[in-house]
Amino acid sequence: MQAPVLVLSDSLKRESGRKVHHGNIQASKAVADIIRTTLGPRSMLKMLLDAGGGIVVTNDGNAILRELDVAHPAAKSMIELSRTQDEEVGDGTTSVIVLAGEMLHVAEAFIEKNYHPTVICRAYIKALEDSIAVLDKIAMSIDINDRSSVLGLVKSCIGTKFTSQFGDLIADLAIDATTTVGVDLGQGLREVDIKKYIKIEKVPGGQFEDSEVLKGVMFNKDVVAPGKMKRKIVNPRIILLDCPLEYKKGENQTNAELVREEDWEVLLKLEEEYIENICVQILKFKPDLVITEKGLSDLACHYFSKAGVSAIRRLRKTDNNRIAKACGAVIVNRPDELQESDIGTGAGLFEVKKIGDDFFSFIVECKEPKACTVLLRGPSKDFINEVERNLQDAMSVARNIIKNPKLVPGGGATELTVSATLKQKSATIEGIEKWPYEAAAIAFEAIPRTLAQNCGVNVIRTMTALQGKHANGENAWTGIDGNSGLIADMKECKIWDSYNVKAQTFKTAIEAACMLLRIDDIVSGIKKKQATGSGPSKPTIETEGDADNEQILPD
Repeated sequence: MQAPVLVLSDSLKRESGRKVHHGNIQASKAVADIIRTTLGPRSMLKMLLDAGGGIVVTNDGNAILRELDVAHPAAKSMIELSRTQDEEVGDGTTSVIVLAGEMLHVAEAFIEKNYHPTVICRAYIKALEDSIAVLDKIAMSIDINDRSSVLGLVKSCIGTKFTSQFGDLIADLAIDATTTVGVDLGQGLREVDIKKYIKIEKVPGGQFEDSEVLKGVMFNKDVVAPGKMKRKIVNPRIILLDCPLEYKKGENQTNAELVREEDWEVLLKLEEEYIENICVQILKFKPDLVITEKGLSDLACHYFSKAGVSAIRRLRKTDNNRIAKACGAVIVNRPDELQESDIGTGAGLFEVKKIGDDFFSFIVECKEPKACTVLLRGPSKDFINEVERNLQDAMSVARNIIKNPKLVPGGGATELTVSATLKQKSATIEGIEKWPYEAAAIAFEAIPRTLAQNCGVNVIRTMTALQGKHANGENAWTGIDGNSGLIADMKECKIWDSYNVKAQTFKTAIEAACMLLRIDDIVSGIKKKQATGSGPSKPTIETEGDADNEQILPD
């Protein structure tokens, strides 16, 4: 009599798992639908209200999803994808969500037909391997020393952004900044650390065309004593410190009992001698500019100004690191350990300028700077914030090219080529994995289809024509011109994508879809508010009804 009960419980489990899959897929599709309209050059913008009550207007996928407050765990996981893509390659944040949403959408039919999620995942992983092989086949290498080729690619990648209307300016800024901070690792490899060594300084006012990449660094500080210290020094000798130039304070409350009046004078003299000793150790190297991350006392300021040395205090550690990279100085922790080799002599000019209401220090005209500052000007804060987001993407694309100088066609041409090749290959696959594999091939068409939708052209007619051209895996460079919506040769239109961005998009989207398909239960470990005196609450397993009725996105 036991057998029927077992069969019943298994079928119930399957039904429960199917409901959870359905809930996850719906949540993922809802997230994808929010930013689907922001793909391509003719995309829509989104207006976001952030937590502080400010307004952000953007079409950057990651910036939009960052502000979303979602309840469903699968939707949260999808938003995480966009952040991963942004950190990894800096571009393709919208594409990865659209592709992952489509991969889950086509899997829903197989879940309904009682396909096991593992079978679907196996087919998807196989499709991913084959799609990367297709990318390798159609990729085209470029010479990173040929500025016009690199400029064309960066312009093409930020052609979908708000700042594309300003021509080459953003692309030029991005290429100048990334080539400045690039470090040769040998064997033809270059490392570009955007976060550490490129600072974007946003100063409202002026024209957008006034934006520039400085051959050095700037920071929002003035000299300690403006009247007594020089604000302009040519070829300065720079000392960078990471220690306070003031008398050490007690760690906590310190009591000193003085019996005689002379003892108080001795105590003050000790403090003065300590500071004088530090200043003498620094001044014997004849610096022109002393910068410290900590405090600088009035007495030290007096000694420096008397010697004709300018000083800046309480500088951020990140800014100090950038100055060290720009002028060749070494940050010193103790003044008595200073050496001639620690002094930075690579800068050509130190100058303090007033922009708007603030004073900014410039250390520029450096000989071989390995750090730089991008100065952004513009009419308003919102405008400059959007320019900054676009510039970050452009710099990431430039970095990707420097690390791996390979291009693939843009405008949906890559996805259509991958789709056509996978459809052909699906005929050779045996067993039930054939159908999910073919579905994955069809899912790749979501990107060109979305581009066509956002251009406002007839989607069915355009997609049919494109599929015809790509039918035998030929015409790999035929795609959609995102501005006009016409079918064109991407090579002639110069619509390209970075190989790294495309490969990362495919990997992230398919692996995330597989992960979400493998979830068959949502277990809530959140403690509910307990009544006083009751025991600890146990984790609850959500029923299929809970998962379905949960609000996916806020009103």
